[in-house]
Amino acid sequence: MKHIVDIHMILSTPEDMDDLHDEPDAASDKLNEVLHMVYDHADEDIDTDKLEKLLADTWEYWHRDRHLVDIEVDDLIDWVDHLFNTWNNDGQDGDNTQIKD
Repeated sequence: MKHIVDIHMILSTPEDMDDLHDEPDAASDKLNEVLHMVYDHADEDIDTDKLEKLLADTWEYWHRDRHLVDIEVDDLIDWVDHLFNTWNNDGQDGDNTQIKD
C-alpha cells in the first residue's frame, strides 16, 4: 500500500524552512532526505494512514530542529531505524519526538 502515498506531497521547500533556519536550502534538502529515508524504510504493505502519520510526524519534528543541517546522514539513518523499531515494538503510533539522540 506504500505506493499509494505520494512522498512529493509532504516534501519541504526552502520557503518552509525560512522561519527557523539560517540555511533554508540546506535544511530543506536535509529534511527531504530524512523523509525519503522514512518512506524507503517502510514496508511495501504498510498501512497508508500509518505511513502518512510517520511522514507528517517526521516533518514536524525535524522542521523545528535548528541543527538539522549539521546532522550527519548516518545519524539520520539511525534515527529512522529507531523510529521504526520503536513504532513497531510499541504496537502503537507512539511519539517520535522522544527518540532523537
